[in-house]
Amino acid sequence: MKRLVAGLMWLMHWLPFRAIAWLGYGMGWLLYRVARSRRRVGETNLRLCFPTLSEAERQLILQQHFMALSCMLLEYGYCWFSPREQLKKLVQIEGLPLLQALAGQPVILVMPHFTGLDMAGLRVSLEVPVVSIYSKQKDEGLDAYVEQKRLRFDTGIVLSRQAGIRPALKALKQGFRFYYLPDQDFGMRDSVFAPFFGVSAATITGLSRLAKASGAQVLPCYPRRERDGYTLVIQPPLADFPSNDVQRDATRMNAVIESQVLQHAEQYFWLHKRFKTRPEGEPSVY
Repeated sequence: MKRLVAGLMWLMHWLPFRAIAWLGYGMGWLLYRVARSRRRVGETNLRLCFPTLSEAERQLILQQHFMALSCMLLEYGYCWFSPREQLKKLVQIEGLPLLQALAGQPVILVMPHFTGLDMAGLRVSLEVPVVSIYSKQKDEGLDAYVEQKRLRFDTGIVLSRQAGIRPALKALKQGFRFYYLPDQDFGMRDSVFAPFFGVSAATITGLSRLAKASGAQVLPCYPRRERDGYTLVIQPPLADFPSNDVQRDATRMNAVIESQVLQHAEQYFWLHKRFKTRPEGEPSVY
């Protein structure tokens, strides 16, 4: 499996960005039709989050999302094999001075699950040292290979989600920028219910707790896929964050992510069961 994936990604990294786009669109068109269970998850999420859109409008977003997701998978070839200079050309950074101005201070970059998050994370690590958390692959050989590729420029640290948050907090205090993905449903442990597009969503309170423990500045960011590459958009630090109320902080974080999603809804990861955990007494939505 490792050799097959590695060989395919090596081939992909030779292709121009627009060629990857055409392949991704074709692959996404096919996946939209055959991945029925995941498509139903996406349909449910979009129906809950965008109830005023027509069914046709939501289906168009979902089709485009499958295409963006397929492009992301093929673009791992760039992440794993492209040289620094090519990556810098492929991913522009908007708002980099905001990050540079915080040199010497702890910083958390809040990255929601957009399809360009890996390209963006690798790109920003070429500017500042980055620590991030990832979920292990089931195939141990592939997992080790992916970790090796993530670290190939020696510009950061990757930590297994199973290791918990303390190693990341330690790295943050040592000067690494924490590339933090806080917008998935991990159950009710360390979570509160906060609205996401008006729907109660189990939302982890880690951002609030990390910022409080480290004194970090919190900069929202997101990747925008464009015709010839990506733009990583870094936004100004959140003022007066965290507060003394984790519920308020979770609600604020979700509102920021909503505003980003509305810019490019098709590039947000709709196939995750974001509303799997329900308040007591509420039935499952999936």
